[in-house]
Amino acid sequence: MGKRIIISGGGTGGHIFPAIAIANAVKRLAPDAELLFVGANGKMEMEKVPAAGYEIVGLDIQGINRKSLWKNLTLPFKLYNSINKARQLVRDFKPDVAVGVGGYASGPLLYTAAQMGIPCLIQEQNSYAGITNKRLARKVDRICVAFGGMDRFFPKEKIMFTGNPIRRDSVDIQNKRFEASQLLGISPHKKTILLTGGSLGARTLNECMLEGLDKLVAADVQLIWQCGAYYHQALRESIGEKYKDHVKLTAFLHRMDLAYAAADIIIARAGAGTIAELCAVGKPVVLVPSPNVAEDHQTKNAQALVDKAAAAVVSDAEAPARLVAETLELLHDRRRSELLMGNIKALAILDADEVIAREVLRLAGTKV
Repeated sequence: MGKRIIISGGGTGGHIFPAIAIANAVKRLAPDAELLFVGANGKMEMEKVPAAGYEIVGLDIQGINRKSLWKNLTLPFKLYNSINKARQLVRDFKPDVAVGVGGYASGPLLYTAAQMGIPCLIQEQNSYAGITNKRLARKVDRICVAFGGMDRFFPKEKIMFTGNPIRRDSVDIQNKRFEASQLLGISPHKKTILLTGGSLGARTLNECMLEGLDKLVAADVQLIWQCGAYYHQALRESIGEKYKDHVKLTAFLHRMDLAYAAADIIIARAGAGTIAELCAVGKPVVLVPSPNVAEDHQTKNAQALVDKAAAAVVSDAEAPARLVAETLELLHDRRRSELLMGNIKALAILDADEVIAREVLRLAGTKV
């Protein structure tokens, strides 16, 4: 009988995609393993995890709402109920190991599993540890990290440097530029910018690009623009027919490999999962860290690359004035582009999913 593994967390693609990558690696190494995901009701993991072929159970849990404090009144009750449900899930499923990847559901599940004597592993994607993982650190057995200096947050003896798991199919870009151009309906011969605002889109990036379209046209540059479903209709109406020969606008990119393959330069937020993919892709990158994340961790993620001369960074506040001009300047600066490409490629870790999966199985008592 295979080992039983609970994987908990989610809320954003930055937590969900690594969790699924770890699960896939576990199944490659131990095909008889049984996996159960635990997420937060109403969050995107409740859709993405079943789509990847795994069972998921939802907890009725939320984070702290910093904009509307009265909405936090039910939080203690939800936390209490989630811990009780997590305890029942652990009793029923009887896992050999519990894995937390961050997100609302990760705290109650890992806290409960550790209390019940289940070996636990957490994966911290960011260069600045999240509050849930910092609180769990004393209780878990292993902490997998993707950046140096994480002993600022965690007990040094529990840390294992693994890198962040990536979607392998998304970074498989070799010899795909012409295929990508055909399927995306763009020219393979023109300089191409890829703008990706993550699974939900990014308002600042969208507004900057809308304002800068005339500059792109003047430079004869084409744009692959992943804007997010919330913004898609309004942007499509704003763009109209005028820019159709230069802009490929899409709410979501289902084939990131083709978008990466077609790009000469990439504009993106600085989520840890995004950065891990960008390192594997090895293209020049302009990062615009989101200011709307806990502990401003995206700025710290981006700075870790800047310190190694591996990316350009424009702050969210300065983006309206600088982003398009700086991107075009880098696009035409061959020497600087090649420097950034070499340095970011050197940071790539392609097998983080398997390294973490092996440690998960080791904690479960399996030799692989």
